[in-house]
Amino acid sequence: MSKILYYECFSGISGDMNLGALIDLGVDKDYLIKELSKLKVSDEYDIKVTTDDRKGIYGTKVDVLLNNIEECNHSHKHNFEDHHNEEVHTHEHSHVHDDNHHNTDCHEHCHGHSDNCENTHSHSHHHSHRNLQDINNIIDNSELNDNVKKISKDIFLKVAKAEGKVHNKPLNEVHFHEVGATDSIVDIVGAAICLDFLNVDKILSSTVELGSGFVKCAHGTMPVPAPATTEILNNIPIISGTVPFEATTPTGAAILATMVNEFTDIKKFNILKTGYGVGGKDIGDVPNVLRVFLAEDKKKIVN
Repeated sequence: MSKILYYECFSGISGDMNLGALIDLGVDKDYLIKELSKLKVSDEYDIKVTTDDRKGIYGTKVDVLLNNIEECNHSHKHNFEDHHNEEVHTHEHSHVHDDNHHNTDCHEHCHGHSDNCENTHSHSHHHSHRNLQDINNIIDNSELNDNVKKISKDIFLKVAKAEGKVHNKPLNEVHFHEVGATDSIVDIVGAAICLDFLNVDKILSSTVELGSGFVKCAHGTMPVPAPATTEILNNIPIISGTVPFEATTPTGAAILATMVNEFTDIKKFNILKTGYGVGGKDIGDVPNVLRVFLAEDKKKIVN
């Protein structure tokens, strides 16, 4: 039998929502924190893991609290060199959003976080000009295992390529503010650590909800989804308008685009466990949570 991880993105996905959902599914938070410490940037952040609910559905909420930040408010400047955020872009997102930023990622977009952001930090990034090579060096110089390193670098590359295309810059000129910021490193490398820990045979996802509305970026006010998110989600099934905020951030989109083997709304498996990652925002009729299933497919895997 094969083990499956299924993402149900009816309220989008952001970096912090993803971490919350995978911890809720069974990844040991202490293991995650210990592994992240191998990056040797632990002095730049603290991780807060709590239980919260949205519309009566309880799950795990993860907040990456940055050290040396001037102020935390709902207006987070996403700057990516170009200043695009979310990860690499400079979304000045004054939308509280997520990461899911919305959902979560308050640092992501609001980082994204959450959209859900609701606690968004306006950082005084002391690493405001990390580029892709800087981030790869941090990852390569760590004691993380090779699989975690590969996944992490693949996700960052996905974001960098999208940002580079949006801003017409080669990869070596893409500087990450949001994404290169510590919180984005934690979200992306944390995702790799959790997925390596779960060690599933296949990762599936539903159609991805993008949300609705507008986000304020350095280049002006733009409709959801943000430009980088649009690039990352090429050829991936999406819907929009179910929730009244930016539901999927570049980080969340990049995790799916890099790791998902198949996008389908048909669930043909036996559910073993369900986890919920809670986003920052709590508005609208749909609960701002990311639901994930650990499941089992009765069909044998053919090598």
